[in-house]
Amino acid sequence: MTADELPEPTEPAAAPDLDEPPDVAGLAEPADLRPALEAILLVVDEPVPDVMLAQILEQPTERVVAALTALSEDYTAEERGFDLRRAAGGWRLYTRPAYAPYVERFVLDGQQTRLTQAALETLAVVAYKQPVTRSRISAIRGVNCDGVVRTLLTRGLIEDCGVEPETGAHLYQSSRLFLEKLGIDAVADLPPLAPFLPEDVEALADAPDQR
Repeated sequence: MTADELPEPTEPAAAPDLDEPPDVAGLAEPADLRPALEAILLVVDEPVPDVMLAQILEQPTERVVAALTALSEDYTAEERGFDLRRAAGGWRLYTRPAYAPYVERFVLDGQQTRLTQAALETLAVVAYKQPVTRSRISAIRGVNCDGVVRTLLTRGLIEDCGVEPETGAHLYQSSRLFLEKLGIDAVADLPPLAPFLPEDVEALADAPDQR
């Protein structure tokens, strides 16, 4: 072989520029979207709708939902300490309930910030009977609940949703934050409460409202 017949040297392949973001818009498979989705979900502080994620990634919503669902299933199969769930109309990473004691110990560091029993009972009444007035809440619980309702409003767990036409009394419902904290997508996802209610609860709920 003469010098003229030798192949011309080729340029070495350029090293990938780690500072340049990947071309997510050109990806074809849902699996390719997972790293980008994980990066976004790690920095959000509230559930992100799949439509918004699809817009950010410039992908069809169906493909993004498929990727999110696959991620969630993988985390469960691999028994990760966190889970990806749809809650409050969006997607967010949550710690798994099995590790809640360790997370609580780390976050609280000995400080108790839980709701009182009265607040929990009032929140349950609002969640299951919404929209509901203060007087109806008090009738069901058997005590005045004005102070507890104000506490729940301050914490953003319930919200004002209008007035009752007949009486003009304010109506309350659970908030988006409530769904987010419970890790559920809608009030319909709450567990059934009927087996735990007294038989006369409907009569109490129908008691006349007072402003």
